[in-house]
Amino acid sequence: MSQQHTHTHTHLHAHAHAHAHPHAHAPLPDPSREGSVVLEIGGTLGALIIHTSPTDDGLEIEVSPVGDDTTRTHAAVRPRHLAAHTTHCAVISPLLEGDYTLWRTADTPDAVLTVRGGRVTEHHWS
Repeated sequence: MSQQHTHTHTHLHAHAHAHAHPHAHAPLPDPSREGSVVLEIGGTLGALIIHTSPTDDGLEIEVSPVGDDTTRTHAAVRPRHLAAHTTHCAVISPLLEGDYTLWRTADTPDAVLTVRGGRVTEHHWS
């Protein structure tokens, strides 16, 4: 995935309890094209790309620092049109390096992922 710029609709907010995101979100961004996503990485900042199936388009995937389940960052799955194919993924950038809980649902953790500064961590959502 190229390192160009688009908005990924990633934002932080504290969760005192599990919920289904009752607050309003901006409309989903258009599908991205090759070279249109910038990842803010370097120093202590890394990025996370979560590959999904096309049926997950629009799904918001959340991560939180391990040990702090209430401070979550999320991004929507969107189609990414590349030269040879289209892939679906959520792109979360920037993230401070460290270990993150990937949430399957608001109250069900799925995996622990390690983000390293200056690097992109990729995970396949199954």
